[in-house]
Amino acid sequence: MKIKRFLSIFAMFCLSLLIVVGCNQAPSSNSSNATGNNASVASPVRKGFSAWPGWFPWQVAMEQKLFEANNVTVELKWFDGYLDSINAFAAGQLDANSQTLNDTISSIAAGADQVVVLVNDNSTGNDQIIVREGINTVADLKGKTVAIEAGTVDHFLLLLGLKKAGLAASDVQIKPLETGAAAAAFVAEQVDAVGVFAPFTTQALKRAGSKVLFTSKEFPGAIPDHLVVSRKMVEERPQEVQGLVNTWFATLDFTSKNKGDATKIMAKRAGVSEAEYQEYDAGTTIFSIQDNLKAFAPGTDMTSLSYAAEEISKFLLDAGLIKAKPDLGKMFDDRFVKAYKPS
Repeated sequence: MKIKRFLSIFAMFCLSLLIVVGCNQAPSSNSSNATGNNASVASPVRKGFSAWPGWFPWQVAMEQKLFEANNVTVELKWFDGYLDSINAFAAGQLDANSQTLNDTISSIAAGADQVVVLVNDNSTGNDQIIVREGINTVADLKGKTVAIEAGTVDHFLLLLGLKKAGLAASDVQIKPLETGAAAAAFVAEQVDAVGVFAPFTTQALKRAGSKVLFTSKEFPGAIPDHLVVSRKMVEERPQEVQGLVNTWFATLDFTSKNKGDATKIMAKRAGVSEAEYQEYDAGTTIFSIQDNLKAFAPGTDMTSLSYAAEEISKFLLDAGLIKAKPDLGKMFDDRFVKAYKPS
């Protein structure tokens, strides 16, 4: 009996020793993967994106295994509602997200610690204010009901258009709806106008007699779209942030060489035909590495991110969309685009 008890105790000791050794080795394995030398990372980067032509290339990256080719393991998460991705990122449910500059500023103003590491594109027409028949000028919007996803980029575009025409936000009636629902409400003739982005513009314009009143093309640089990561990602997993940035440019290279295949993937993700998707090209200016380097540099107009951030912060504050101007000093990190080297 004593011998059996001894053997049992000895066996338990050996098992415990194996567990301790295994636990002590685990961080070493994770640390090796986090350097970017191995695509098999224990904890994937949780990357969010939603419906916007400048972000659909991430779908191409996933289907063509370009994340793995650039030594980063990614759990790509699709959000039907853009605002849902913003909220998920702010709540710590994502490590990275695709979002606009003004929404990133709003998140930081609300206490989030987020960093812009890449410019995906500038909206040059794919954000639109669409109106019913009989509304021909911005002045005609006075007293009308506009469906819009409150606090998002198209709300911002509406306010820019109103200000340019000498109107205030209080001159229109805002009906706050998620972007897809806003487009549906407009088509159902429940509102007079709608603020939407592609591909929801295609849906909104199905209303008989509807037309585009103004677009982001009239406000150059006002709506840049980005890859935004958490401060924790930048500080603890910089190699994986670099992998995301490298993947973006690898995806652009793949798309330029395989436009038909890439368009098919992006159109399917957008839920539109390939022909419809191709119509979005002019309304979104995709940013190359050269465009990124220029955008991150100091400047005196909206093409410079630091300048644009200051101007957008002032506007958001004046419009009551944020309660206080956030600290923008650590918002941009250009080291990853500067470090990019074509493979």
